[in-house]
Amino acid sequence: MEFHPQPQAGTPSPWAFPAPERGSLPNGLTVLRCHRPGQQVVAVEVFLAAPLEAEPEGLDGVSTIMARALSEGTDKHSAEEFAAELERCGATLDAFADHPGVRVSLEVPVSRLHKALGLLADALRAPAFADGEIERLVANRLDEIPHETANPSRRAAKQLSKELFPATSRMSRPRQGTEETVGRIDAAAVKGFYAAHVRPATATAVVVGDLEGTDLDAVLADTLGAWKGDNAEPRPVPPVVADDTGRVVIVDRPGAVQTQLLIGRIGPDRHDRVWPAQVLGTYCLGGTLTSRLDRVLREEKGYTYGVRAFGQVLRSAPDGTGASMLAISGSVDTESTGPALEDLWKVLRTLAAEGLTDAERDVAVQNLVGVAPLKYETAAAVAGTLADQVEQHLPDDFQAQLYARLAETGTVEATAAVVSAFPEDRLVTVLVGDASQIEEPVRALGIGEVKVVSG
Repeated sequence: MEFHPQPQAGTPSPWAFPAPERGSLPNGLTVLRCHRPGQQVVAVEVFLAAPLEAEPEGLDGVSTIMARALSEGTDKHSAEEFAAELERCGATLDAFADHPGVRVSLEVPVSRLHKALGLLADALRAPAFADGEIERLVANRLDEIPHETANPSRRAAKQLSKELFPATSRMSRPRQGTEETVGRIDAAAVKGFYAAHVRPATATAVVVGDLEGTDLDAVLADTLGAWKGDNAEPRPVPPVVADDTGRVVIVDRPGAVQTQLLIGRIGPDRHDRVWPAQVLGTYCLGGTLTSRLDRVLREEKGYTYGVRAFGQVLRSAPDGTGASMLAISGSVDTESTGPALEDLWKVLRTLAAEGLTDAERDVAVQNLVGVAPLKYETAAAVAGTLADQVEQHLPDDFQAQLYARLAETGTVEATAAVVSAFPEDRLVTVLVGDASQIEEPVRALGIGEVKVVSG
């Protein structure tokens, strides 16, 4: 039998996160463009500097309703016509609001980029915000809230924010508003928020895809360049204040067969020099199935299907006064709640006493750095990361430099960062489960004062 020769691996080619070209339009709109050969579906991300903390008092959620309403008709098209025009382009348009501002995302085949950017420009330039459409969006949002409250992970996140931040901080309240605040929103409120905070001079558009043969300058001038608006002074950014005194809050769900765990505190944003080491150390702690938390709680003890540790930027600032959420999340069966928390704290204490191993560090670097080219295969992935950098006031080469710094970070540095990120006595623990079953075992652990709230 004759066998074909075994294929041999080729010489690996160097890879770096794509570098964008930065410019601006006469209307003040900042533009980042990134040519990605072969990416025939172009991704566009627009960041609008309309942060949640700018929402008027008592109208939490108005930015979310505004974001959703951007695709519900313009001065040229009704909501139905606008949707039909997008469909004819083969395009998708989405928008959402978060603490830094509003993000609008467009994906479209490059052959229809001009038409789709025209629709996006209309949505930004002259959204209709019709009374009927706003009423429908408000009703939809009110319908969503009970479902979110019933979801244990969403309920835990809501409680953790309430515990960490003072009541006067927008970060302490649900990002998309409560039933009370959303119920007050009408078309006038949405139009007022739009007029106060949406303008090209404080917006950035990111365009990523195969731009060969496309006169992007002409396309942008004819579409987003037609969006007019005045300048605005930068909004002052209030400092992030949080209380991470070690304590436990049980959100009572009588009869629950599982307990949702969310353990967190506030840490530095991505401007801090410790960020790469913190990313690496946190990954070793709970970034994948082979990390310490899963190795103990899942593989050895069988308490859970998985526990994750992560850091998520909440709000960033050029002077480094932003903040990120550092958290451990997962779920366990009710009777294992006490033992699982006890073992979780043992993992943290062992980590602080003995540190990470070189093997753990090496696996984490390979997983984070080695798979980066696959993570950014699509234009949408690149555009999303570039837009993240914009809203977090980071330099355009931040992601490229991050991978270089991750590869250079040693085991001792990663250990110090993750131990500092998750100190055993400075963690706020939220448990969504049956208080009658889990309260006493949790109190016995001595990991902080315990209180029970209604679910």
